[in-house]
Amino acid sequence: MCGKVWLVGAGPGDAGLITVKGKALLELADVVIYDALIQLELLVQIPEKTKKIHVGKRAGNHSATQEEINQIILEEALKGKKVVRLKGGDPFVFGRGGEELELLLEHNIPFEIVPGITSAVSVLAYAGIPVTHREFTSSFHVITGHTSKGTKKNVDYPSLAKLGGTLIFLMGISSMEEICNRLIQEGMPSDTPAAMLEQGTTAKQRKVISTLKNLKRDCDQIGAKTPAIIVVGQVCKLANQLEWVEKLPLGDVQVIVTREKTKASKLSKKLLEQGAHVIELPAIETASMEDDSNFQDAIKEIMEQKTVRWIVLTSPTGVEMFFSLLKKEKIDLRRFLSDTLRFAVSGTATAAALERYGIYADLMPKKFSGKELGRAFEMSVDRNEKLYLFRSELADEELPNYLMDRGFFCKEVPIYRTVSRMNLEWVESVWDGIEKQEIDYVAFTSASTVRGFVQAMGERDFSIVSAVCIGEKTAACAREYGMNVWISEEATMDSMVEMMIKMKQRLD
Repeated sequence: MCGKVWLVGAGPGDAGLITVKGKALLELADVVIYDALIQLELLVQIPEKTKKIHVGKRAGNHSATQEEINQIILEEALKGKKVVRLKGGDPFVFGRGGEELELLLEHNIPFEIVPGITSAVSVLAYAGIPVTHREFTSSFHVITGHTSKGTKKNVDYPSLAKLGGTLIFLMGISSMEEICNRLIQEGMPSDTPAAMLEQGTTAKQRKVISTLKNLKRDCDQIGAKTPAIIVVGQVCKLANQLEWVEKLPLGDVQVIVTREKTKASKLSKKLLEQGAHVIELPAIETASMEDDSNFQDAIKEIMEQKTVRWIVLTSPTGVEMFFSLLKKEKIDLRRFLSDTLRFAVSGTATAAALERYGIYADLMPKKFSGKELGRAFEMSVDRNEKLYLFRSELADEELPNYLMDRGFFCKEVPIYRTVSRMNLEWVESVWDGIEKQEIDYVAFTSASTVRGFVQAMGERDFSIVSAVCIGEKTAACAREYGMNVWISEEATMDSMVEMMIKMKQRLD
């Protein structure tokens, strides 16, 4: 039984630019064979169970020849696998996609082609350069600046110099001097606007706007390197006028989000709205308790009492687990809820989670911490009212100690546990990005995410990690490992994002 191959264009770099169909195929694939230019923010979205094969090809550094890549694709398909060949940009725009399909045709392997957004258009758009403009040009022309080893370049510079359209040279940085000189030699004015666009659509994109005569000199001054695109034409004049990425609050920032997978999307979405590039790398996961007897006993006790008693929940996870356990025990909420049952929460996020069940918190401190919640009880709740604290097995004792020291009856009921859990296959790539300062911040929403991250990374010098933490306890844990720590003003996702924006503004 043979499998099937999907030739999928990943787009130019920004993970959000892969097509909907391409993203869906990554979820279904048994095997993903990917290039070096595929960004980590997209790679981490591939399911952990999927086999991943890196066949990275960069200018001057090929880890596999094209013939070897073709053979790998064939071999995986012959095993009966669903194979995604993930290629940067579009598979057929100088992507050698046709070559990769020829061997499949010889062996009657079925395939589909999923186009991708080509860098020839998208990278220019991210730099504020329209490929066409009614006042400047009505055509654009895409040329490869790179040829196979041993193959003579066959670029028709005389014709290109006379076209009057936008000229886009992909993979042309090593040939920049030749491209500029030849165009000038063939009659194109030396003051024709020209641009170099490096790492386009990624968090580290850079651009140089110059002229044909000075482009090479200006690029040398900043140490331009691959991957990069050369653009020649009058539309380059619009780059500064139409720039937009630079105006996004977090447009050139890359962030690792370590929240649990089921909850990471909320913070990720807020970061993406501000222009950030997000790598979701959950460092923890929530597991239910093996023994629910403590929960069962507490619920029975609560339901038998007729006096006022309090259910205390200190995290959105705690809320979800609490009601999940009620459902598991087949407890009808109509019987459980009563006029004498009160709910207290630790902060706005926990309150919002509770409201999704149609319950509004009776008590919430203005500022979240165990001590602040304890003070709220101290100021407004009678000592005779019993408190039941449903939370993580590993939660600290600040709140229950504070309450019991002040004469409250406080029963702790562990309802879930948090365990370290990170996809280890990306650890080296992540650390490489941190060392190269390509990853700007690591966002931590709890001390357990810090510990999970550290455990996955192993023995490292964490002083190079810029940790954005949601509260003092999370920050204290990060400091234990020597991280550079910033604390959001409030214990909310919005406040964490605001902190990153302020940090970027200071650097700018």
